[in-house]
Amino acid sequence: MAGVTDERTRRLLAARLAEEQAGHRLPSVAAGLVRDAELVWSAGRGRIGGTSGPVPDADVQYRAGSITKTFVAVAVLRLRDEGRLGLSDPIGRHLTDAAGAGELTIGQLLSHTSGLRAETAGPWWERTPGSPLGVLAAQSLGADALRLRPGWQYHYSNVGYALLGELLARLHGRPWYDVIAEELLAPLGMSRTTLRPQQPNATGFAVHPHADLLLPEPEHDAEAMAPAGQLWTTVTDLARWAGFLAGAGPAQGALLDPATLAEMRQPVGIFDLPDQPWDLGYGLGLQLWNTGGRRSYGHTGSMPGFFGVLQIDAASGDAAIMLSNSTAPSSGPAFTADLLRILACNDPRLRPEWTATSVAQDELDLVGTWYWGPMAFLVSVGAGPAGTGSVLEFRSAGSATPAFRFRRGGDGTWTGLDGYFAGEPLRSVRAGDGRVVALDLASHTYTRRPYDTAAPVPGGVDPGGWRG
Repeated sequence: MAGVTDERTRRLLAARLAEEQAGHRLPSVAAGLVRDAELVWSAGRGRIGGTSGPVPDADVQYRAGSITKTFVAVAVLRLRDEGRLGLSDPIGRHLTDAAGAGELTIGQLLSHTSGLRAETAGPWWERTPGSPLGVLAAQSLGADALRLRPGWQYHYSNVGYALLGELLARLHGRPWYDVIAEELLAPLGMSRTTLRPQQPNATGFAVHPHADLLLPEPEHDAEAMAPAGQLWTTVTDLARWAGFLAGAGPAQGALLDPATLAEMRQPVGIFDLPDQPWDLGYGLGLQLWNTGGRRSYGHTGSMPGFFGVLQIDAASGDAAIMLSNSTAPSSGPAFTADLLRILACNDPRLRPEWTATSVAQDELDLVGTWYWGPMAFLVSVGAGPAGTGSVLEFRSAGSATPAFRFRRGGDGTWTGLDGYFAGEPLRSVRAGDGRVVALDLASHTYTRRPYDTAAPVPGGVDPGGWRG
């Protein structure tokens, strides 16, 4: 599609960018919007050298910080999909030098539910030269490595992603960055995403809290800790990455199975605050935001002198990117959410045109009204995402949203997608004449009429029937 050409929309986006840069005293900031894997708007403000240098464009490098973790996670999941590891594997099965972290699973490390310490035991790793895994393990993976019971709750761990980066290196026989460069960056054309800065790049600064002064921040090779946040990238490159994560663009389905991308977006742990609804969670390598029920995913990233956000709206697939060169964070995901809102309100997506499709007869046999006891459910069938088979939706009477859904597999079986029946089977029960008289949902029986005597209702139906 063409870029954002409406002048009012562009002015609203420019005004929000100006507010962000001036209000948070950012030396510079670059931002972009992505739709259908295309960068449809980008702009910059400030100077990449603080008080000198050019205004940033979409090809200026900034440190990605923890956005790096999304690349590591995809590369690990590619190995899982190839059958070379399992998410329930202890990391020590593949890394014999994982020391006190050896029993933590790969899935727990990906989702920050391992309970592993957040940071290294040594000096602040983000501002000091790094060390190899052996040194990291000796210092930080001893008897005190665990902070919480594994699998118990969300606890962000940079150290955990150091282990995952080493996992990539060991199983591929080459450095973790070389793995993602060959398997992910090159196919997506992300030539400006590198391990160390390449010009033109922004200089990282701390901004004095009480005066308009700048202090340059240091930048080092973090070595073993690099997979937790060392990449440098650009708005243009992150636009390509956002398109991939949203399941759009020329690499759709080629680099990672769409089902695995969906798996990455499922909440595994949540950042829980007492008496508050959850608004931040984590899947497999992706941060998840829940703003009043509106879901988005991606990742923030911070390193000394830099802060960035990649945020993808789960419903539309539109994405927003922000990269800045200040240690203190800006408004972060609130800013990228504002950019997405401006785009959605002023250049809304058109819903795909409805067209009739073919539906198999055995699927038509399942639609209509079904009863679980006396409770009515309207069942309809539709096409799932491309290549994923048909989906049955069960809606409670009068509800506009599905109570639960089932997806048809290639072998004709139906499996629950979400809600109470996630992962559970659905089986049609037929009478002697072939009619479907009941649906068996993990032993719950749904019938065409409330407690239909023609169906095998567990426990039977009172022979006196319904009475007044």
